[in-house]
Amino acid sequence: MRKLSIAAIGLVALAACENNGGDTTRDFGRGDGDLSELQAGIWVDPRGCDHWIIDDGIEGYLSARLDRNGKPVCSGIAPPGYAVGNFKGGSDIGDNI
Repeated sequence: MRKLSIAAIGLVALAACENNGGDTTRDFGRGDGDLSELQAGIWVDPRGCDHWIIDDGIEGYLSARLDRNGKPVCSGIAPPGYAVGNFKGGSDIGDNI
C-alpha cells in the first residue's frame, strides 16, 4: 500500500509538469510573453564572466553569454557580482547596456 501511495504521488507530481516543446524563447508562466521583447542586462559571475539577465517582475532569467565558438564572454563590463543594464525594464525595448 505504501509503495502504491508513493507511486501515485509521483504520477500526480509529473502530471503537473508542462511540456513547452523545448521552446525557450517564450515565457509559459504567468504573464505569457515573448522573451525577445524584454530588455537584457549583464550580470558578472565571481570568475568575471558575463551572463545575460532578464527580470520581468514575476520571474527571472539567466544564461551564459557566449561567443560564436561557444566560449564564455568575460568582458570586464562590471566587477564580479554586479549587474549592469536595465534588466528590470520589463517589456520596454531598448539597449541600455
